[in-house]
Amino acid sequence: MGMSHPASQHSESAAVPSCQDKKRAENSRNGQRDICPGYPDWASHSLGIFICLSCSGIHRNIPQVSRVKSVRLDDWDDAQVEFMASNGNNVAKAKYESKMPPFYYKPTYLDCQLLREQWIRAKYERKEFIHSEKQEPYSAGYREGFLWKRGRDNGQFLSRKFVLSEREGALKYFNKNDAKEPKAIMKIEHLNATFQPAKIGNPHGLQITYLKDNSTRNIFVYHEDGKEIVDWFNAIRAARFHYLQVAFPGASDSDLVPKLSRNYLKEGYMEKTGPKQTEGFKKRWFTMDDRRLMYFKDPLDAFARGEVFIGSKENSYKVLEGLPPSTQGNHWQHGITIVTPDRKFLFACETEDDQLEWINTFQKVISRPMLPQEYAVEAHFKHKP
Repeated sequence: MGMSHPASQHSESAAVPSCQDKKRAENSRNGQRDICPGYPDWASHSLGIFICLSCSGIHRNIPQVSRVKSVRLDDWDDAQVEFMASNGNNVAKAKYESKMPPFYYKPTYLDCQLLREQWIRAKYERKEFIHSEKQEPYSAGYREGFLWKRGRDNGQFLSRKFVLSEREGALKYFNKNDAKEPKAIMKIEHLNATFQPAKIGNPHGLQITYLKDNSTRNIFVYHEDGKEIVDWFNAIRAARFHYLQVAFPGASDSDLVPKLSRNYLKEGYMEKTGPKQTEGFKKRWFTMDDRRLMYFKDPLDAFARGEVFIGSKENSYKVLEGLPPSTQGNHWQHGITIVTPDRKFLFACETEDDQLEWINTFQKVISRPMLPQEYAVEAHFKHKP
């Protein structure tokens, strides 16, 4: 006999033997929503936590730590039910996240499989957030190792040495193992990392971006070992966290953590035309990174062909559905016009759904007031040669 949900209630609790136990089970599920979007209809009866179907598959891969049952379909004995009611997600969080560093990335259900798997393994299997010494790979302030990096021109992935140094304030990589000088120096101040498994074509694919001469540069890397690449990701976040603590000494952890790394607001293909709006439209890959709209000939290009700064409505930026009536040369029919203080930018989407998604993305950016430091970025875009 399984633990069934009360049929007439939208409760997150499992129907356990007593009303008191029901309440305890309901409380135990709180905090699971961030990583599990729907009903957590599965449970680890060895850890005493409720999980969703997606996470249950990861838990099944660590049977020495986590033993999984369906809340609805499997048989539960009284001891297992009592254990679930006595523990739960809040109790597990207090135990297994007791020493979690603020910079460590806690994934949500929207994140890739790798991040969610390594989070679960770090938390329950390796117990990294109970024993601080196990956090050394990403908290030491220095890290070096080899990653497979995609070549800028030939597209081949080759092993390259990477060195991350908080003291030097940079991430560097070297084209040869014995090279004295790095091929690139990426300042921690302008560093971002985001997992892009689909785009890179590898489940462990990580995109690292940095600014050079105030223009964005991309590098694409992976490592065969999932823990290794996630450790690199969190080491970058740790370096960024400590840099920002020095740069903004009065800021709280909750102020700084959202600035450590960022996922792109939206990516995809659109057509665009040039500043004179007389040449034909060309298909380009677009990436909306905070207020920078970048476009590339290919999604894996190292350098953007161009960038557009998207400011706020208070500063005369707006997005319009459609294109000016005189527009010619677009193959795709679902147009978007972005109005800036200096000019209009014209884009076209293949489908109406794409058009609506891009417009919604632009609207969210434009409706957000600009920060003081963003005015300096805007000024650079205006005076670009």
